[in-house]
Amino acid sequence: MYQKVVLGWLLFFALPALAQDSLPAPSKKRLKTVAWIGGIGYVGTMTGLSLIWYDNLGKFKFFNDNHEWYATDKIGHFYTAYQFSRATEQSLKWAGLSEKKARLWAGITGIAVMAPIEVLDGFSPKYGASWGDLVANTSGAMFLFGQSALWNDTRIQPKFSFFPSGLARYRPNLLGANFPQQIIKDYNGQTYWLSVNVGKFLPKRKFPKWLNLAVGYGIGDMVSAEPLQSKVMGFEPYREYYLGLDFDFQYLKPKKRIARIALYLLGLIRLPAPALAYSPRYGWRGHWLYF
Repeated sequence: MYQKVVLGWLLFFALPALAQDSLPAPSKKRLKTVAWIGGIGYVGTMTGLSLIWYDNLGKFKFFNDNHEWYATDKIGHFYTAYQFSRATEQSLKWAGLSEKKARLWAGITGIAVMAPIEVLDGFSPKYGASWGDLVANTSGAMFLFGQSALWNDTRIQPKFSFFPSGLARYRPNLLGANFPQQIIKDYNGQTYWLSVNVGKFLPKRKFPKWLNLAVGYGIGDMVSAEPLQSKVMGFEPYREYYLGLDFDFQYLKPKKRIARIALYLLGLIRLPAPALAYSPRYGWRGHWLYF
C-alpha cells in the first residue's frame, strides 16, 4: 500500500513534466531541479512512512508471502514500480535527457526507490522482506526500458481498474473503511491489466491504433490474505481472468497542458469497456462494461 503513496507523491511533482509533448534541449538547471525535488520529496516520504508504519524495528528477516492474496499484491508492486519509472522518465525527458537515457535511468531509479522499502519491511516485526516483492518491483521498474530495448517503442501498458467488491464491510480494517481506502486495500475489487497495442505488432494490417486488447487478472471472496483463512471464515476464494478492449491515448496530442495531463492520468487506468471473464468458480461471463 505504501508503494502507492510514493507513486502518488511522484505523480504530483511530475505533473509539469507529464504535460510536455516534445523533447526540450538539455538543461542542467532542470536536471538539478528534478534531482532536488525528487530527493527531498523521497526523503520526506520515507521519513513519514517510517514514523507511521515502521516502529520498534527489530532483527532483519525474510518472509515468504507469495501465496497471499493469490499474488495480486505482487502484480500491484509490478504496476506501481512501472508507473513510477514511467513518471520518472517524463521528468528526465523534461530535463532534456534523450528518450533512451531517460528510460534507462528511470528504471534504475525505480529499483533504487523501491528497494529501501523492502529493507524496512525486513526490519519490521510485523512484516519481513519479501523476495516476491523485490522481483515484482524490479520487473516493473525495468518493463518500460525492456520494451524500448526490444522494440524501441512502448507496446504494452500495465493498467489498473477498481470496482467495490462489497466485502469491505466484513473486515473494514483490512479491506478499507471507506472508498479511498478500499481502492488501495481491497484486492477483491482491483483488476490489473496488460494493455497490448495490437496495431504496433501488426503494422501492415489496418488495425485501429487507438484500440488495444487487454488481458487482466483479479481475485474474489478473499477477506484474509490467506486463502485457507478466508475459507475458514465461510468464503470461497477464487482467481478470475479477463480479456477485454482498451483505449490508447498516446496518439492524441492536445495543445492545452491540462488536456495532456488528463490523458496521461487516464493512461494509468483501464476505462470501462467490454470484457470477457473466466473463473473456475463461475466459468465464462461476459460484461458489456467492466471496470
